[in-house]
Amino acid sequence: MVFYRQVGTVPAQRHTQLRGPDGRLRYEELMGEEGFSSDSSLLYHRHVPSAIVGSEPWQLPDQALTPNHPLKPRHLRLPTLAFAPDACPVQDRRLLLGNADVRIGYVVTESTSPLYRNAIGDECVFVQSGRGTVETVLGVLDYRPGDYVILPRATTHRWVPAERSELYCIEANSHLAPPKRYLSRFGQLLEHAPYCERDLTPPRDLEALVDGVEGERDVPVRVKHRVRGLPGQIGGTTLTSQQHPFDVVGWDGCLYPYTLNIDDYMPITGKVHQPPPVHQVFEGHNFVICNFLPRKVDYHPLSVPVPYYHSNVDSDEVMFYVAGDYEARKGSGIGIGSISLHPGGLPHGPQPSAIEASLGAERFEETAVMVDTFAPLELGAGAAESEDPGYAWSWANDA
Repeated sequence: MVFYRQVGTVPAQRHTQLRGPDGRLRYEELMGEEGFSSDSSLLYHRHVPSAIVGSEPWQLPDQALTPNHPLKPRHLRLPTLAFAPDACPVQDRRLLLGNADVRIGYVVTESTSPLYRNAIGDECVFVQSGRGTVETVLGVLDYRPGDYVILPRATTHRWVPAERSELYCIEANSHLAPPKRYLSRFGQLLEHAPYCERDLTPPRDLEALVDGVEGERDVPVRVKHRVRGLPGQIGGTTLTSQQHPFDVVGWDGCLYPYTLNIDDYMPITGKVHQPPPVHQVFEGHNFVICNFLPRKVDYHPLSVPVPYYHSNVDSDEVMFYVAGDYEARKGSGIGIGSISLHPGGLPHGPQPSAIEASLGAERFEETAVMVDTFAPLELGAGAAESEDPGYAWSWANDA
């Protein structure tokens, strides 16, 4: 996110001395992307950030994926997945779908996570329900229903739910950003973008977070990282940090976690049905994230408000149904908490009976989060546990 912020105490010029009240030198860390060639922030630590005293394997949840073969549409019912009362926001995520570019998981939790760092890619966690905080090395994020929580790659953080939280986790193998067409050549969100910098909420309370952990030693941090030869080429390590990682007294730059609430997104509508790219909110390498919100629909007198049938020959489409009444899927078994997977090359669209029923509608009350990928998605263990086996034939049953 190319939007400069300065938080806490930093020196007047970068790469110069910063000392604390006791005269001790602060330790500067550049947290940057793409080998010094993209967004970065400078962090100033009380202690040496690279001082570790232990490294042990961390056993990740099941990362295995199974091809969607024979090819068919899928319907996953997330409310049928069982989670223990003490399920961890990180360690107990159930893998649903994935490929080499993105992995999609889900967890229901009310427990505090361990310190965690995803060294594979950025994370976008959509909060279906619940409230709490995410403590990060750059400060504290509050989260609430409808928030996208964006966590840049290798940001040390932990989830602290205040209540039962349902979290839809989109883990990239790349960085996430607003679509390029929304941005000026200098990185500002443009007038035609459906959200702007005012809608982004950055971390807060850096000083209180730092003071609260001072003196903690030998602190474990779970790290997810690349390992050849393991399922999905993904492994886990527990690194023991000599001092608590939340020791940053100040930072500045353009790389930091933030939240964007889905209600602050401005839907784009038209005289006839608008294609999904108008609903895009973020993009990563080989995939995009879109959201569909309550909105006025097409105003041509002969318009068909529900989507037309389409074959996205280059994309797999994943739709997570968050709230409301999804007009196009009436009669399919889809409901709140459902996920549909429509693989590339297969035509899909509304249930036949939903087309006539939508004629004359002026507004849709529906909320959904969509991920479109440009490589085939495979099925994780959570998909096998929650699948509706009759979904693929629902169009024929409704015809």
